[in-house]
Amino acid sequence: QVQLVESGGGLVQAGGSLRLSCVPSGSLFSRPAMAWYRQGPGKERELVAVIGTSGSTDYVDHAKGRFTISRDNVKNTVYLQMNSLKPDDTAVYYCNSCGSSRYLFCSRTTLGSWGQGTQVTVSS
Repeated sequence: QVQLVESGGGLVQAGGSLRLSCVPSGSLFSRPAMAWYRQGPGKERELVAVIGTSGSTDYVDHAKGRFTISRDNVKNTVYLQMNSLKPDDTAVYYCNSCGSSRYLFCSRTTLGSWGQGTQVTVSS
């Protein structure tokens, strides 16, 4: 059974914006933190952004100032607002739970199963 569903990806020109959505099958409160990851062609999966239950956030360096992770507890949804997109942002984006809102610890504590992700393609 699919644990979560990502959506909102698409094709966008460099400098454009997208908002990704993630709906887990369970409650957001059952996870210490929620995170967005991405994996480009021929690349390993990378943690991009994380948000804890307290609202604390952290990001990979190249996303800081451009991406914003947020959560809507009523809708049980996690979002990733992506602005000023670059071709290097092209990847399949996944959401998942992790053990901490701190980037370094989140990257080592993936808790859930992986969904199918949503494709983000940024053209130059």
